[in-house]
Amino acid sequence: MFKSGDKIKSTIRQVEMDEGRHHRAKLGFILMSTDLAAEADFTDMAPHDVGIHITRLKTDDYTTNETLSRHIEHMAEAAARIQPDTKPDVISYSCTSGSIVIGEERIKNEIKKGAPYAIPMTLVTGVIDALNELNVKKLVIGTPYLDEINTNEAEFLVEQGFEVLDIQGLNLTTGIEFGRVTPDYWKKFALEIDRPDADAIFLSCGGIRALEVAQEIEGIIGKPVITSNQGQMWSCLRRAGIDDVIEGFGQIFQHDGERLRRK
Repeated sequence: MFKSGDKIKSTIRQVEMDEGRHHRAKLGFILMSTDLAAEADFTDMAPHDVGIHITRLKTDDYTTNETLSRHIEHMAEAAARIQPDTKPDVISYSCTSGSIVIGEERIKNEIKKGAPYAIPMTLVTGVIDALNELNVKKLVIGTPYLDEINTNEAEFLVEQGFEVLDIQGLNLTTGIEFGRVTPDYWKKFALEIDRPDADAIFLSCGGIRALEVAQEIEGIIGKPVITSNQGQMWSCLRRAGIDDVIEGFGQIFQHDGERLRRK
């Protein structure tokens, strides 16, 4: 029994260790401080023994092209904070519109400065990967954004080789509003904007709760639905060498990423 003034001397033991809980892969995500959806989405989608590590950028809760452009200022610092001792396999900047406004390569370069050991990613890179894996050519897009952001997104996707049949935004201004739109409303919105000639629907924004209904929408319309967090997560997993089939989050997770590996 310990008495005040005693000195502790532990018994020498042969401690048993393994590779740790998340030995298959570790994924890092840089989120906005206003994002109410992505962290839960990633946790829901993560396969067994794949770790999810999150850090957040302090961001204005008013989403315009101008405020999005400021995210780059602390990108390298944010990447450096994500479990540097365990060195995540992939680190992704988790903002669709910000990825487009700032530019994929510029973001990847900043992430690489902060975390040179990780594969650098952006959310929109993952979405493009997923759309290409599914051989999507013609898109309809639903967003929570202002139309100045919708215009940028449409231009970007056209430059990437897609035909944008329609893009409709809810013209909300804050990340908190984005995260409070119900999954049921995203389902109704997706069904409203769908067109017979569209190969897929893209529900754009990492801070919305569309993942919860993506597979349900697919069952109704008979075509793929890509959400920002789903596309990003699929690509990050495949880039980290995890090719698990994951049920419940849309048909993209039935694909092992063969096209991605050929890039």
